[in-house]
Amino acid sequence: MEFIIGKGSNIKLVTVYEDIETLETGKELFDFLKEKEIFKGKFGEVYGDFSLNGENILLLGLGKKDKITVNGLRKAFFKAAKELSKFKINEVEIQIKELFGLDEKDVVGAIAEGLLHSQYAFDKYISEKKNKVKLDKVYLDIESSKKEELEATIGEVKILIDALFLSRDLVNERAMNMYPEILANKAKEHLEPLLVNVEVFGREKIEELGMKAFLAVAEGSNKEPKFIVMNYKGDPSSKEKLALVGKGLTYDSGGYSLKPTAGSMDTMYCDMGGSGTVIGAMKAIASSKLKKNVVGIVAACENMISGGAYKPGDIIGSMSGKTIEVLNTDAEGRLTLADALWYAATVVKADKIIDLATLTGACVVALGDVTTGAITNNQELMNSVKNASEIAGEPILELPTNPEYEELIKSDFADIKNVGGRGAGTITAGLFLREFIQETPWVHLDIAGTAYLDKAMGYLPKGASGVHVKTLYYLVKNS
Repeated sequence: MEFIIGKGSNIKLVTVYEDIETLETGKELFDFLKEKEIFKGKFGEVYGDFSLNGENILLLGLGKKDKITVNGLRKAFFKAAKELSKFKINEVEIQIKELFGLDEKDVVGAIAEGLLHSQYAFDKYISEKKNKVKLDKVYLDIESSKKEELEATIGEVKILIDALFLSRDLVNERAMNMYPEILANKAKEHLEPLLVNVEVFGREKIEELGMKAFLAVAEGSNKEPKFIVMNYKGDPSSKEKLALVGKGLTYDSGGYSLKPTAGSMDTMYCDMGGSGTVIGAMKAIASSKLKKNVVGIVAACENMISGGAYKPGDIIGSMSGKTIEVLNTDAEGRLTLADALWYAATVVKADKIIDLATLTGACVVALGDVTTGAITNNQELMNSVKNASEIAGEPILELPTNPEYEELIKSDFADIKNVGGRGAGTITAGLFLREFIQETPWVHLDIAGTAYLDKAMGYLPKGASGVHVKTLYYLVKNS
């Protein structure tokens, strides 16, 4: 999609907010629609007039003028792009007469993002694809002295969306075609051309590192586990490093604590949502050449059943030396992350760590598919993550870590147990992970509800959402 600052198309997209008296462009049409109460400018309303003798105009409602937000603009223009596609329109001029109290770069960036989101589809397995007309050219009619800055903003948005689409594609891919080796190869394919050093460790090296918890989860599968380390040195003059750690379960059957099929196991190819987010974020960071040092880490494996698979009741080791009593083999992600986080803290020696994981059903119950749950040991880092998530339009809620919750994961037979019972499941899972980061400032994001959606929501499609690729990018950019 090409964006051009200026006029240039006879097809117009005109924004309308509630209670506006009239319009300059499309006045006659709008006055008629308003009188008949067909179109009032409510948020998300669209009305297109592209008939033989029509005005070639799409009216887009933005709701109340003082309620307009950047994320609202993303959603509104996503809907506008979908409507234009229905009319088989491939170019449009958007008249941006008012900025609604927002920074013009934010407005243009939000418009570009909403339009670009409309172009995503995971349809590689559909034999007869729908021949949808997509927007090729968008003219942005805005009076501004900052043309170069606006063009730079659009370029940044394009990089972000490209990385976000990669994340979605990785997570949407089915397990038969996305297992640890393929995930590692995809990381190399997309990141090495951007000068990201991608190391991939196989079973022998993983054993040498003493990653016993990670290997325990991987034992049931005939697919070799892979430990993926993606090193981006954007600022060679600095020793500071941020580690991004993503859960990499390319398929999760639950192991001997078997999942039900309907509504659970059939979508467990998405259990590597954290790794998809990290790889996507690394692509965005490297593509934008941000002057920061970032290391992406993924412990990739499958959680399957076999004669060699780990079992409920087993006591396993870990890279840290701590022993873990396994009470539920479906609480496997935290076991792989235990070794990945310890690696980030002690081998990479990261100054800060963010981990992302589709970790607990409890988070879905508590927050649904709208908000990501968070646990932290450092309020300053948590505030930075929250600020980045607000810019991205990807909500996060910090959860409490009262000392009483720690009691729930104490074991009578090992140093720690991998589940804490029915209550506070998201919190106890996060506190389990905290045991493996030493004193490193750390934030855990539970994306179980937000990484993969049962139905489309705004500009997020059904399936993989790519949530927090943008959050991680803005965190790195603004830190």
